[in-house]
Amino acid sequence: MTTPSRPRLRVPRGRPALWAGLAIALTALNLRTAVTGFTPLLEIIGTDLGFGVALTGLLGTVPAASFGIFGFLAPVVTRKFGLERTATVALGLTALSLLLRAFSPTPAVLVASTVLALAGIGAANVVIVPLVKTWFPDRLALWTSLYLLLMQTGQFVAPLLAVPVADAASWQVSVGVWAAPAAVASAVWFVLATKLPRDHHPSAATAAAVTPTTATTVTTTTSRRISRSSTVWGLVVLFAMLSLSNYGVITWVPAVLTDAGGSAALGGAMVGLYSAWGVVAALVVPQVATRTANPFVVVVASSVFLVAGYLGLLLSPLDGTPVWMCALGIGVSTFPLCMTLINRRTRTPQTASAVSGFVQGIGYGLACLGPIGLGLLREATGSWSAPLLVLAATVVPGTIAGWFACRPRFVEDSAPRSTEHQTDRRPREQELAS
Repeated sequence: MTTPSRPRLRVPRGRPALWAGLAIALTALNLRTAVTGFTPLLEIIGTDLGFGVALTGLLGTVPAASFGIFGFLAPVVTRKFGLERTATVALGLTALSLLLRAFSPTPAVLVASTVLALAGIGAANVVIVPLVKTWFPDRLALWTSLYLLLMQTGQFVAPLLAVPVADAASWQVSVGVWAAPAAVASAVWFVLATKLPRDHHPSAATAAAVTPTTATTVTTTTSRRISRSSTVWGLVVLFAMLSLSNYGVITWVPAVLTDAGGSAALGGAMVGLYSAWGVVAALVVPQVATRTANPFVVVVASSVFLVAGYLGLLLSPLDGTPVWMCALGIGVSTFPLCMTLINRRTRTPQTASAVSGFVQGIGYGLACLGPIGLGLLREATGSWSAPLLVLAATVVPGTIAGWFACRPRFVEDSAPRSTEHQTDRRPREQELAS
């Protein structure tokens, strides 16, 4: 199979590109802090506001649910307002909601503000992928690695600071402090968005030149391509399986270790060790994905490590625990692979945005079932054997899906030839001419 030729995209240069790079970096830092900087404080907040385990479980499920729902909605907004303006509003909403959450007088306000904050982050999760493609199409590997690395940094730093800041000041300060970087990121996007016309990208200009009827047809065709693309569905299933694994590990591995006789401190340290491998994956995997025509080897290697980690926890949870957690941390390296492939398997930022929303919407939606379903299975069986075997079994559909996701072909090529000829003749002619 031959590798598809990459379309030549206009590469933004100069001061706008510098502003965009700063905004992307700031956005990446904010993609997980509202989650990981909040969960370590739930017991303290629950004591203060008077809620118990049931609401704590609900708040633990909100991130994946919000990422899924608002991931679906983000591409609709970007088609109307543009990527930069969507990022501005999303991060501004997050900043305001984090302030509201910090001063929540009741559990109801706490839940509502959390949903709003994570709605903004869910949209930012989606738009950052096509923003990288739009502003740095010739440096996808570098900027994908950079934003994933910064995202992992925020994911690390927030929980490390959460309890110490709450002890030194209050939980309100510890929660509210993360509104500041979100507000700064929103401000940078706002400055950039106000200095650029809405049609400043070539693809956007082309879209603006067509009639409303044609635009509707093009949008419909894009949706059909996505729903009919085996590449997209491969990405969906692969992302869903790794998200289920990720949320399952973060939520339940501490319980697996404490039930086996370990301490709570051990559980927390092992989740930290697991998360540390995300930094390594962010640096390595995008480079492999952009330099290799078919990076399916990453999927296969990740699957082997996941199975080894789950079987290790099943057979010997307290002997060799660091080894099992490192294996699991390496195993979810398919996350940066999916983020890179969304850009590598699409021709335009608009298609990348639509695919990003589709993949993350369904993937995070299914991930909601992980913490709940695994917990119920543990209650029904009385041990962690069945949940760990279920997690190991998710490797099978993930590996099969990875084969489809990694094949070197574009999502745009999934449309029927007759439909494609009617709606995309001019863009394709321009691409061939370039």
